[in-house]
Amino acid sequence: MNYVGITEINTLRNNVLSNISNEIDKTIYDAFFKNTKIDSVKDNVINVICESKLTKSVLEQKYLNLVESAVEKCTSSNYSVRFYLNSNEVETPAKNDLSTSHEYFSNNFIDPNYTFDSFVVGPSNTEAHKASLIVATSPGTLYETLFIYGGSGLGKTHLLNAIANYIKDISPEKKILICSSQDFVNEYLDFVNSDSKREQLINFIRRFDVFLIDDIQMLKDKKKTQEFFFNIYEHFRQNHKQVVLTSDKLPGELDGIDSRLITRFTSGLSVPVYKPDTNTCIEILKKKITRGGYNIENYDEDVIFFLADKFKDSIRSLEGALMRLNFYASINRADHIDINIALDALKGMVDCSDAKSKITEQKVLNTIANYYNLSVTQITGKIKTANIVAARHIAIYLIRILLNTPYKKIGELFSKRDHSTIMHSVEKVEEMLKTDTQLKTVVDELKKRLQS
Repeated sequence: MNYVGITEINTLRNNVLSNISNEIDKTIYDAFFKNTKIDSVKDNVINVICESKLTKSVLEQKYLNLVESAVEKCTSSNYSVRFYLNSNEVETPAKNDLSTSHEYFSNNFIDPNYTFDSFVVGPSNTEAHKASLIVATSPGTLYETLFIYGGSGLGKTHLLNAIANYIKDISPEKKILICSSQDFVNEYLDFVNSDSKREQLINFIRRFDVFLIDDIQMLKDKKKTQEFFFNIYEHFRQNHKQVVLTSDKLPGELDGIDSRLITRFTSGLSVPVYKPDTNTCIEILKKKITRGGYNIENYDEDVIFFLADKFKDSIRSLEGALMRLNFYASINRADHIDINIALDALKGMVDCSDAKSKITEQKVLNTIANYYNLSVTQITGKIKTANIVAARHIAIYLIRILLNTPYKKIGELFSKRDHSTIMHSVEKVEEMLKTDTQLKTVVDELKKRLQS
């Protein structure tokens, strides 16, 4: 059987992965198999692209026999399987002179998981998202230098790869180089040991149309590497090519970076990414869960809120907590994840002591939803049937009086309602409680449940 076309390769990949998924634990499958891609099939060899060095190492050392056995079952042929980090490493005929002329930047590749579709936009990253999308749509035209800055684990690397993936899809003729600053330093140290080799590497990089470099602050105090980078950067600027850089600080706040570079960075567009709010983290978690192949219905809403609230300082930490929770649930064969499972899974990562007793907006919503046999979405949404409206008014009232949450924030929780609408709901419940004994009984019961 000779798989050569894209359709045949995709069919082969899907069949092999389906076979493997039936043989191993879902957590292992998701971690090491799910995101692999077949680059090509040639001379009875299947060339597979892995998403990280760890994945490549694990597949080569532990699962090669399993993969080749699955291939044999699906094809009735004895193919060998080889693993690579990117297409440039695969021993196939050159598509252009960039893929085979040197082994420069051989460990760097565009992460297919980091796209604009998988990026959750919120108040903390709107500017950076819009600027990245503009650059990806028209590279080198409007903002030749885009500088994205913010703390670690807030989505800068995601945006960098999203730009690369978008350009690759809409303008496949454009040549893209994406790397970390540390890898750039390593390339310089490994290859630039003479003037001729220095020129070779410079010429190699200059052939690209788009240059994306992560964590530019890592060039701090590396004067020779900075001089080398400056020459390359000037070429991209003068030829109206696209450069995108990320950093933990604004250009003007970078220490140990040549003033000429600072000046040029500052002349471009600088956009921030901040720590996400809880609502953005909730959306990130929901997207991660569904994209990971899990059923969102299997997670209690207070579990999602707990993760979003406790790990909102870093998206990377948030993702790590979700991975830990899914792993714990998997090894304990938990089909449904409630707050008790979450606390057991994450107690080594964060303080969980107040998770059950602390009253939060989400806990109020969950408690009222359970009491009235409704969903939280129904309560916070815009449906106006009598029973839902009654539950909605009580939820708004309790969030206000128990937590003193600002009216504006409550409005955001309830489908972005105006603060005057929220005030009216609170005042209406307060007025009804003066005469409606049945309502008072309900409110007292809900308070008791919330404080238990």
